[in-house]
Amino acid sequence: MEIKLFYREEGSGEPLILLHGNGEDSTYFDEQTAYFKKSYCVIALDTRGHGKSARGTANFCIRQFAEDLHDFMEEKKIKKANILGFSDGANIALIFAMRYPEYVKKLILNGANLKGDGVKPTVQIPIIVGYRIASLFARVSSRAAANAEMLGLMVHDPNIEPSELKKVKVRTLVIAGTKDMIKEEHTRQIYENLSDAELVLIEGNHFVAKRNPEAFNKAVEIFLKEKDGKEKKDV
Repeated sequence: MEIKLFYREEGSGEPLILLHGNGEDSTYFDEQTAYFKKSYCVIALDTRGHGKSARGTANFCIRQFAEDLHDFMEEKKIKKANILGFSDGANIALIFAMRYPEYVKKLILNGANLKGDGVKPTVQIPIIVGYRIASLFARVSSRAAANAEMLGLMVHDPNIEPSELKKVKVRTLVIAGTKDMIKEEHTRQIYENLSDAELVLIEGNHFVAKRNPEAFNKAVEIFLKEKDGKEKKDV
């Protein structure tokens, strides 16, 4: 493994891995860690180049982050885990589940998107403009280069075709805010192209896990505790 990912581990039992969003770190999931550590071994990671995890020299992209997660699980001898990802973390989780389904027990995708056009224009256009400006100054400013690299994740990644979602064979919860920055039709497209999924919309915006944790945690808990063989449903 090229780098060591920083992580916080609390609780015991079945592993529940938490993957934060762009520009954040594992503390985003403080409410989920406190709630789920009573029943699970909660492992909140800092993605490569985020929080206390080193940037390293490998490509800075969603697919590399998925490989980092694979290496982490191998190193920690975690054979199978429930994985909850938020925003870019959900995109990492999605790529990971496509590549390594045998490592995933259940998958929770909070605020995922397949491409940049899945984000509402009022949010995505400023990101694209910011990325282009930062890219112009990247050669003369290390700060601009780092900013361009981070914004580039939201411009170029994860670049997944809806048809590719058929590769996901694990039970999946697609969860988003009612006022999410991800278009609702895009969230539904993800749900509809997964073979074994459930859709839940929680009152709030993109950051429902932090801002409406009671409702979010309850929905996730119900999903994690449900028995196998549930029918696909839309809530």
